[in-house]
Amino acid sequence: MTTAYTDRRSLPVPDGLDGIRLDAALARMFGLSRTAAAALVDDGQVSVDGQVRGRSDRVAGGAWLEVDLPAPPRPVSVEATPVEGLGILHDDDDIVVVDKPVGVAAHPAPGFTGPTVIGALAAAGFRVSTSGAAERQGVVHRLDVGTTGAMVVAKSERAYTLLKRAFREREVEKVYRAVVQGHPDPLRGTVDAPIDRHPRRPGLFAVVADGKPSVTHYDTEEAFRAASLLSVRLETGRTHQIRVHMSALRHPCVGDLAYGADPTLAERLGLTRQWLHAARLAFEHPADGSWVEFVSPDPDDLAEALKRLNDQT
Repeated sequence: MTTAYTDRRSLPVPDGLDGIRLDAALARMFGLSRTAAAALVDDGQVSVDGQVRGRSDRVAGGAWLEVDLPAPPRPVSVEATPVEGLGILHDDDDIVVVDKPVGVAAHPAPGFTGPTVIGALAAAGFRVSTSGAAERQGVVHRLDVGTTGAMVVAKSERAYTLLKRAFREREVEKVYRAVVQGHPDPLRGTVDAPIDRHPRRPGLFAVVADGKPSVTHYDTEEAFRAASLLSVRLETGRTHQIRVHMSALRHPCVGDLAYGADPTLAERLGLTRQWLHAARLAFEHPADGSWVEFVSPDPDDLAEALKRLNDQT
C-alpha cells in the first residue's frame, strides 16, 4: 500500500537538537517513533537545507528542514462487542476494574480487529469517561493483548483526570507475576534501562540509549529446574516493559517467542503466549482518596503451565 503524504512542514531545526541524528531529530520534533522517522527519511520525504540526507546524518541547529508527513490515520471506532471471560473485579460510580483475558486489547487501534476492553464494557452497558481520544475514552493505562490481569477504567471525568495523573506520577502500585527462563542473578534486583521502539523489528520494543526512562523491580518467588517465578513491580509503564527488560537480562518470559523465549519449553508447558500476569493493582480511589487494592488470580493457562513446571522439578 502506498503511503499518502499530505502534510508538508517547513521549519528550522531547534538549537537544542544540534548534532543529533536526523531520524532522532524528526522523532523529537514531530512526536514520531524512531522507526517512523527513519522510514520518512528512507522514503525521500525529508530534506535539510534543500538536500536529501541519510537517517544517520547529523543535523545542525538552525538548518532548514522540510518534511512531508503522512496523512493522519482515520479514527478507529468503538464497537460494542461482548467478550467471553472478561471479569469485573470492582464497579462503582467512578471506576470499573476488569480482569482482562488473553487476546483482548485495551482499546481499538489501527490494524487490530480483535475484541477490546472498551468494546466489551460498552456491550455490557457500562458508561465510561468521555475524556481522551474517542477510541480510548476512560482508558488510563493498558495491558498488552497477550497479558492478562487487573486493569482499571475511569467512569467519571474526575476519576479519569486523577488516575491519569497518578499513573504519570508513579503513584500506582502495579505488581505482576512472571515466569522467566533460567534463574536471574541476582535473585532480586532492579532493571533501569530506557525503552523505545525496536530499530529493526516493527511492533516490538527494545532497550535503546535514547529511549524513555524505564524502571522494573523483580524478586524471585520460586525457582524451578528451567525457569523462575518472579514478582515484578513497575515504576514506569512502557509498552512491553517487563518483556523487554527480562529479555535484556537474557531471561525472557517463558512463551514470549517475540522476545527470544525457547519455543520448545513453551510447547512443553502448553503455552501459546508469554507467562505474564497483572496480579495486583492498588491506588488512591479518586472519590475519597482511600487506598484500594484489586487482585487477579492466575488464569487457567498460566496456572497449568506453572503446575507442569512444578511437576518437572
